[in-house]
Amino acid sequence: MTGLNLDLSGKRALVTGGSRGVGAATVHLLARAGADVGISYRSRADEARRVVKEARALGVRSWAEAGDLSDRATAGRLFRRVDEEFGGLDIFVGNAGIWPVADIPLSEMDDGRWHRTIAVNLDSIFFTTREALRRMSDDGRVVLVSSTAGQRGEAYHSDYAASKGAIISLVKGLCTEVGARGITVNAVAPGWIDTEMSEDALQGEDRAAIEAAIPIGRVATAEDVAGPIVLLCSPLARHITGEILNVNGGAVLVG
Repeated sequence: MTGLNLDLSGKRALVTGGSRGVGAATVHLLARAGADVGISYRSRADEARRVVKEARALGVRSWAEAGDLSDRATAGRLFRRVDEEFGGLDIFVGNAGIWPVADIPLSEMDDGRWHRTIAVNLDSIFFTTREALRRMSDDGRVVLVSSTAGQRGEAYHSDYAASKGAIISLVKGLCTEVGARGITVNAVAPGWIDTEMSEDALQGEDRAAIEAAIPIGRVATAEDVAGPIVLLCSPLARHITGEILNVNGGAVLVG
């Protein structure tokens, strides 16, 4: 392979949680690279329509499907849409998830918060990745979004850390299962990202303290994370599988 090749023309991609933040930025970059892109979203219809419109303006096919992917039947409906629109899949980006804002020690965490976090962050990944692999072409790409918290834990957010750590283990096992077909399975592990999901935590002195703990000295943008995701979807990463790509400005290396 000679030169740089980020051309994804003709590839069929699906991005979950694609209406905002990292998901929307990933959709934009995939479309710029020439991939057709479907997105899932939970409730933000206006934002989803905007993302689809912007992707179509780049000359690719794009569509959006609403639903809670922690429900198996809803995940199945999303992939029936994949069948109708694309007839198969080459790229799957599992990005949908939540980060509960409230700090709660495990000893005081109720069942509801635990089960909701695991359902949205992990069950949805199971349901959607399973469906994606049933439709994926040989030499396809699976990229799942984990977190620094999945590697080193996160006090008072043990539910979130557990869900993201499980994704890392899933990647490690799954890459071996599908490697003979040329399918690669990787994860990105972001740290703090300047998106709506984390905006309450990134205020005033709290933000300054967070940035001081990041060796590179700043919080990531959504585009900072989307770029490595698309790299893993490209021919440049064809021999990378089972890896966790840290996109956290070095934060995972410090206390």
